[in-house]
Amino acid sequence: MTFMIKVPATTANIGAGFDSIGIALNLYLTLKVKLSDKLEFVHLSEHLNDLPTDESNFIYQIAKKTADRYQVDVLPPCRIEVTSDIPFARGLGSSATAIVAGIELANQLLQLNLTADEKVLLATEIEGHPDNVAPAVLGGCVIGHYDQTVETIHVPINNLTFVTIIPDFELKTKDARAVLPKQLSHSESVKASSIANVSVAAICQQNWPVLGRLVSQDLFHQPYRKQLIPHYDQVEKALIDQVYGLYLSGAGPTMIALASEEQAQKSLAKWKREFPQLKWLTLQAVNQGVFVK
Repeated sequence: MTFMIKVPATTANIGAGFDSIGIALNLYLTLKVKLSDKLEFVHLSEHLNDLPTDESNFIYQIAKKTADRYQVDVLPPCRIEVTSDIPFARGLGSSATAIVAGIELANQLLQLNLTADEKVLLATEIEGHPDNVAPAVLGGCVIGHYDQTVETIHVPINNLTFVTIIPDFELKTKDARAVLPKQLSHSESVKASSIANVSVAAICQQNWPVLGRLVSQDLFHQPYRKQLIPHYDQVEKALIDQVYGLYLSGAGPTMIALASEEQAQKSLAKWKREFPQLKWLTLQAVNQGVFVK
């Protein structure tokens, strides 16, 4: 028995969609799985080299948690070759993809026949919110709410380029959450939610200029987290008249500019020259989530 699991990276929040909006992108975590006489993780990407190769591996722990959920005591031992395009702790859903991969690993090994909704609920229970895990399962853009159960709206994304700007340092989610205010006033909350509401409408209508204008107006998290990103203001100033808008991906430190393909192709070389210390990628949304072949 040999199979491959591929899980797309995700970008979350998308401005004011804090903990509730995410989009799948064309970077992948890939597992090549083969039944064996013992469990072994083989990491084929350099940035994975320090991860455990035994049962303490996070992906295996999620698979075991999934097995326990469905009252199965033993996972068949296997050799799992892991490759990943997704950098750690950069706001591109690396932990969410590992959660989804672990659930799918158990699903395949144990023939659980989980539905997409069941995978989303289990992943959300583990992660705490659906913004990253739901698009990793479903693909496209997912707008989600979690309170014991998960409600999601799935929106395919087309004709939008994600200019992804990755600083050379990690930012842990817990550190990014530590700078957020404990509460907002009623008037601030109304204003912040109105920005989020129109952002959702713009996504549903594929109105990228409106979404681009709104992502930078977020009041939920970006005003507080930008101080943790040394180049944010300079990048925003350099790009803002040439793209739809710029936002922090997830908890950061990755920044993403929403752009047309034409805008990205026209200016990418210039942006790279202006900010050589940052890694630049042009990514696309993918409308298929985790898949097995």
